[in-house]
Amino acid sequence: MTHVVPEHPPLRSGRPWSSRTSRGADIAVAVFLFVGEAAVFMGMTFTYGLDGLAAQRYPAALDAAKLADIAWMEGFLCVTLAFAALALLSRAPWTMASQLVVAGIVAVLLVSAQHDYHRTHPAPAPTPRAGYSPCYSGSGTCD
Repeated sequence: MTHVVPEHPPLRSGRPWSSRTSRGADIAVAVFLFVGEAAVFMGMTFTYGLDGLAAQRYPAALDAAKLADIAWMEGFLCVTLAFAALALLSRAPWTMASQLVVAGIVAVLLVSAQHDYHRTHPAPAPTPRAGYSPCYSGSGTCD
């Protein structure tokens, strides 16, 4: 008499990576996320722009508004990349592609904002060492 090993039950098919997302649902989600993220990004950029406009006379408040906008863009970029990872996990190529396009656009805008901030706030010049004396023409005391 032979011993029959029972078959293993099939894996659950409810996992997102177990089957490819339908093309219609993929494109619908891609368009919805693209338009929604564009609206949120434009709205928040407009809000931080108004904060900067209101703080024109106060340099500290203007710097705070610019830094808050940069920090918000960094978070938005992370969320967009997380959506791209979820789309990859769900095997939704159109959604993943649209999220990578949005992440690329946000990354370019973020780098531009950071460059603008660093350009308007250069690092201070280094302080001279102790005992430094400037060199004047004909003084003979140059360091």
